[in-house]
Amino acid sequence: MDRKGICVAGNLVVDILYPVTGLPKPGELTTIQEGITRSTGGAVCNVIGDLARMDPLLPLTALGRVGDDAEGDYVLGTLRPFKNVDLSMIKRDGKTAFTAVMADSVSKERTFFHYRGANAQFCEDDIDWEKITSSFLHIGYILILDALDEEDSQYGTKMARLLCHAQERGIKTSLDVVSEAGERSKRLAPPSLKYADYCIINEVEAGQITGINLRDDAGMLIASDIPKALEAIKKMGVSQWVVIHSPEGGFGIDHRRFVYSPAFNLPADYIKGKVGAGDAFCAGVIYVASNGGSLEEALELGNAAAAASLSTPESTVGMLPAAELKNLRKQF
Repeated sequence: MDRKGICVAGNLVVDILYPVTGLPKPGELTTIQEGITRSTGGAVCNVIGDLARMDPLLPLTALGRVGDDAEGDYVLGTLRPFKNVDLSMIKRDGKTAFTAVMADSVSKERTFFHYRGANAQFCEDDIDWEKITSSFLHIGYILILDALDEEDSQYGTKMARLLCHAQERGIKTSLDVVSEAGERSKRLAPPSLKYADYCIINEVEAGQITGINLRDDAGMLIASDIPKALEAIKKMGVSQWVVIHSPEGGFGIDHRRFVYSPAFNLPADYIKGKVGAGDAFCAGVIYVASNGGSLEEALELGNAAAAASLSTPESTVGMLPAAELKNLRKQF
């Protein structure tokens, strides 16, 4: 089969964003400001939306589940205008997943309250491999795709089984993990990493998987330990690149070397919101990887994509064509 394009699988979510004046401690109250908005989120909506804007001619396929409800109609309605996105394999059942996003207007930080909904039932049985013509499969997120996080006696998890079956069909695989407190990352991520060609995660997730804390008590990045974390994840089985993204920039490792690309020097008034910035970075890396580019190019485009995403409160609206992203650093 002559494979072409990118398939993005996993979470499809409705994000309800509440602007708040500070994130409260337990028992405290904070004020929700005017400007409550609704948008789509999750790995599928964000990454595939960013890729569609980067390259309107790139064949894209979405895999996942939404509810048979108004929210499911809304999710599909936001993706339908992208003519290069195939939505025919999205399953509909139950209630659509949603996330209440508390967005601090002061620090620009976000806190998430997530309802898994239909995403919890997404599994390999939802995929008709004979209809998948993509050369690249990205899936996210481990830890909140319940059926795929289930134990598998042969592969460790159902997610690992899915990724192995993709590789057996000649499809390059990439994965992402959600940030979650606790020990589940150490248990659920490694089985899938054995069948991942690319792993693209943030510094918090890397720390949770490896046990190597990448931020100190003051919240400062411990950059000197990032190569150690990258190496640890690579040794778990990732065949091509391990990439860690953070507000400070992108870090990666391939077969030969460690690469660092600093984040853009953005003015404070440029950043309108951080929702989707990590997925935007991920989309930039995937775009370069799927086109056979270098790790350096991938980190550079990832930083540019994240910068574009930060320019609007929404997840993907600020994304630019790939050619324009490559020139974005000159502005800053």
